[in-house]
Amino acid sequence: MTVERGDIPGLCTDAVFERGENCYAEGRIRDRTRGGDTIMATVRGSQLYDLTLSLSAPDFDPRCSCPYDGPGACKHVVAVLLSLADEMPPDTGDQVDALLTDIDEDDLHTFVRDELSRDSGMLDRFLARFGTGPGKSHTEYKKDIDDLFEKHTDQYPVIVDAIDFSQFTDIGEHYHERGRHRQAAAVYRGLVAGIDDNIHLVDAAYDHYAKVFREGLEAFVECVTAAELDPHEREEYEAFLTERSKTGAGPHQAQFERALSMFQSAAGDEPT
Repeated sequence: MTVERGDIPGLCTDAVFERGENCYAEGRIRDRTRGGDTIMATVRGSQLYDLTLSLSAPDFDPRCSCPYDGPGACKHVVAVLLSLADEMPPDTGDQVDALLTDIDEDDLHTFVRDELSRDSGMLDRFLARFGTGPGKSHTEYKKDIDDLFEKHTDQYPVIVDAIDFSQFTDIGEHYHERGRHRQAAAVYRGLVAGIDDNIHLVDAAYDHYAKVFREGLEAFVECVTAAELDPHEREEYEAFLTERSKTGAGPHQAQFERALSMFQSAAGDEPT
C-alpha cells in the first residue's frame, strides 16, 4: 500500500496536520525502517518518540509513544506519513528473505538460540508462536508491566508518554489463535493488573491507557470463557475479577465489575 498525501489530513485535526508538516520540514524524523507492511520510525520532539504504523491497516493503525491524547493522529505520525508519501523506505523483508534461502541451517539455529537468550521479549514472542510447554505465569507478566512503568519513571515521578504494550497484546493474540486460551489469559491478566496498579503514575495520554486496559480486559474474559476450566480455575478467575471490582483503581472498578458479570453469564451463573 502506498501513502497518498491527500489522505493524511483526514487522519488528524487541521492544527495537528500543520504541526506535522512543520515537524517533517524541520527534519525531526531520525530514522525510518520498513519490514513488509510495518513502518517503524523515531521522531525528535521534546524527547525521542518511537512509533509504528501499518501500511495495510485501516488508517494505518499508528502507535506513538508521545503523550498526545487528542482526536486523531499526533503530529509525529503525520510527519512520518508525509515522509512516506514523498519516499517509501526500502523493504528490509526482501533482504532477509534472500538471506534465509542461502544461510546454513545450523548457523541459523545457533543465531536464533543466541538472540533468544539475550532478549527476553523476543523469547516470549517465540514461545507464543511456536512453544508447546507451559509459559510464563500472570504474575511474571505483571512484573514485566511493572518494570515498564518503573523504566518510564526513571527521570520523572509521573509518566507523560504512551507506553507501548503491543509486545504483550501480540503475545496474547498468538496464544489465543493457537487455542492456548489459559496462557493467553495469563498474558492479559498480567497486563490489566499491571496497568491497574500503576495507573496513578500516568499524567497524560489517558485515552491510550484506557484503550489498552479495556481491550486487555475484554480479551482476558474472552480467553477464560473459551478455555475448558475446572472448578478450581473458574473460582480463581472469578476471585480475581471480584477483588479488582472492589479494590481496583477508580476508573477501572466498573469495568472489572462488568467483566465479572460477563464471565458469570458465560458460565451460566447469576451475576452477583
